[in-house]
Amino acid sequence: MVMAALMVMMVAALNLLLVRLAGKMWDIITIQRNYQLMTQTIFVFLGIGVAQSMLSMGHGYMTTRVTQHLIADFRTHLFSHLQGLSLSFFAKRRTGEILSRLMNDVGIIKTTVKEAPIDSAKHLVTLIGGIGFLLVMNWQLCMLILLLLPILVVVARLFGRRLKALSTQIQDQKASVTTLIEEVLSGIRVVKSFVQTRRETGRYRLALQAGVAMSLRRSVILSVFIPIITFLTFAMASVVLWYGGKQVMEETMTPGDLFAFILFAGILIGPFGSAARIYSQIKEAQGAMQRVFELLDTKPEVTDQPNARILPTIQGHVYFSHVGFAYDSRQPVLSDASFEVQPGEMVALVGPTGSGKTTIVNLLHRFYDPTEGFISIDGYDLREVTLESLYRQIALVPQESILFGETILENIRYGRESATEEEVLKASQAANAHAFITALPDQYQTLVGEKGVNLSGGQRQRIAIARAILKNPRLLILDEATSALDSESEMLVQEALSHLMAGRTTVVIAHRLTTIQQANRILVVNRGSIVEEGTHSVLMQLGGLYHHLYTLRMAEWEVQDTTAGTERPSPLSRGMG
Repeated sequence: MVMAALMVMMVAALNLLLVRLAGKMWDIITIQRNYQLMTQTIFVFLGIGVAQSMLSMGHGYMTTRVTQHLIADFRTHLFSHLQGLSLSFFAKRRTGEILSRLMNDVGIIKTTVKEAPIDSAKHLVTLIGGIGFLLVMNWQLCMLILLLLPILVVVARLFGRRLKALSTQIQDQKASVTTLIEEVLSGIRVVKSFVQTRRETGRYRLALQAGVAMSLRRSVILSVFIPIITFLTFAMASVVLWYGGKQVMEETMTPGDLFAFILFAGILIGPFGSAARIYSQIKEAQGAMQRVFELLDTKPEVTDQPNARILPTIQGHVYFSHVGFAYDSRQPVLSDASFEVQPGEMVALVGPTGSGKTTIVNLLHRFYDPTEGFISIDGYDLREVTLESLYRQIALVPQESILFGETILENIRYGRESATEEEVLKASQAANAHAFITALPDQYQTLVGEKGVNLSGGQRQRIAIARAILKNPRLLILDEATSALDSESEMLVQEALSHLMAGRTTVVIAHRLTTIQQANRILVVNRGSIVEEGTHSVLMQLGGLYHHLYTLRMAEWEVQDTTAGTERPSPLSRGMG
């Protein structure tokens, strides 16, 4: 960037030299009438022009190259920082707003970074060099020009403050529009199903109109700002022309010097006018920078402690000790939750909706840290080990499978990037996914589409299970991983999961009867506490909450749909979801 600035400063210096030569040329033609000297001056003129062109090409390429790499690095840094933030940050933010800051705001910064330093360097040389030439040629005229500088500075400051505030508002509005688009396109099936396309179009129109109103206010400010600056600079040129013309008539100044002086004054209009433009750009960029650095200044709530150690290969002994947690301090989610899971044991979490089951899983995965008590694995407090070493030994299969818009092969290999195609094949076979994958035209190279939209729910679930199998974790967390499968596929996948769970600790948020029957123990969660614990038979004999939830839909679950010949949903998928 410094080299580019030096080149553009040389371009500006050569511009000034060309202007001075133009004045000399005028005197050679009109007063000296020297043909040979005129020819020599023309060749010098052309040589300077060639050098100026070469330098312009050089600084143009270097500026673009540096800026593109700089902004790419900046976006990468910001993207990496976003991925390092805790889940609580994303729970409070809308995806469209984050996208707007990453793309739109950084784009504004890019424009300013590319243009402002280089233009400032160029105009600085033009301003200082031009004023230097003017002082040497005619100091009285130069002083007239300098009298306008304080006026320009005051005008720029007055308009700049308002431009910065408006720029921030405009970027916030753009973020709102981006968020609306993202939400509507992500939920397009719901929008169409509920016949809400007109409503969403109306919301979009209103959001755009609000942005248009802000942009118009900004345009009004610029429409007044730039012409005022331009008028002041042209007023300066008029004064120069009047006073210089008077000196030529009095023969105290040559026509060539007046010609050069007017050209210099005209060139100086550029720095003054561009200063106003650059100043407005900087103010806009400050608004964008404020929004971007708000993200960069956000610290993750869950992070490695300075003395965090690497978690060695675990056996899977999980211990919750008097754990309390609240997403919002006004409403605790867990309170004094204590339980223990032995290595290789499968524990099912059941309870009413909102009882705290998902929170327990999130805390175990250390997406959040408990506000009270502690959680340990094999005696290691999760807060005292590195996140990466913990995550590498855990596999999560959520109820709603998350796939990326790549191929099936790449989605399965997400569990372990170094896996061979043969290992991927074995994992998909174990998850009962190989048959439907090979039936697809492109097989493992099939693009799943955004969020796996090209696959059915059951197919997405089996790919997610294959991904977990490939990772070969020590601790397995399942949010009812078989809930989207039909009875036949569920049986095969349960068999595969049984092999996967052998010798590994497994914690399951259970919705279905088959899952509960396989569990070594069942933890019943209600209002943030573990209220019952034991096997299915023991809990049924207690006649407590578990007995109530289980029997609530039992009769309905056992009824077969004689018309369709299909089994009705599990009682736990309703009563314990």
